[in-house]
Amino acid sequence: MWNWMMLGLESNRVIGLRIAKLMRGGKAAQREAQRMVSEKMLAAAKAGTSLMAGASADKIVEQYRRKVAANAKRLSRTRTRGGKRKSR
Repeated sequence: MWNWMMLGLESNRVIGLRIAKLMRGGKAAQREAQRMVSEKMLAAAKAGTSLMAGASADKIVEQYRRKVAANAKRLSRTRTRGGKRKSR
């Protein structure tokens, strides 16, 4: 149950970060939108494959949480003047 609750909370953060990026527009927003769709398709395919292989629902939620955590980390970084990324 813990994994399910945390996935909901963590996903909410990523949704907020993505909305902020999409609202800024431009090429970065377009890339993010494309990335978001392709990631969701790949994650669903991986979850289906895992289910067919006998993975528990909790294991599948763990897979999603790892992906959500990576997205949160990536979306939380900000660019500095030189174009390099800096963590918040």
